[in-house]
Amino acid sequence: EVQLVESGGGLVQPGGSLRLSCAASRFTFSRYAMSWVRQAPGKGPEWVSNINSDSTRTAYAESVKGRFTISRDNAKNTLYLQMNSLKPEDTAVYYCAASRVVVFTSTPGLYDYWGQGTQVTVSS
Repeated sequence: EVQLVESGGGLVQPGGSLRLSCAASRFTFSRYAMSWVRQAPGKGPEWVSNINSDSTRTAYAESVKGRFTISRDNAKNTLYLQMNSLKPEDTAVYYCAASRVVVFTSTPGLYDYWGQGTQVTVSS
C-alpha cells in the first residue's frame, strides 16, 4: 500500500518557523512531482507549493512566496517544506501529494497519492 506520512506540524508563535516532512513509501518517489496543499478551518483546499521530480523546478503560491521553501531528497524518499515567518493565516492542515505531472492546483483528482495531513497552528 502506498504511503505518504507527514510530520513536523505543531503550535508556533507568529514569526516562528516549522519544517514539515513527508515520508513516501511503496511507490517510485523519484518519478513523481510532489506538492504541498493546505486546508484551513472552514475553507477549501489551497495549493501551496510544488517541486518536480528532480528538484530542478519549484513553484509557490503568492501567499507563501519568499517565506516557504520546498525541497526533496530522493535518496531518502522524503519531501520537505521549510516554513519561516509564519502568520496566523498559515494555520491549516498541510498535506503532501504526489502526481505524475507537475500540478498547480488543489484539485484532488489531479494527484495520484495523498498523505493524511499534519496540523500547523500559528498563534500567540
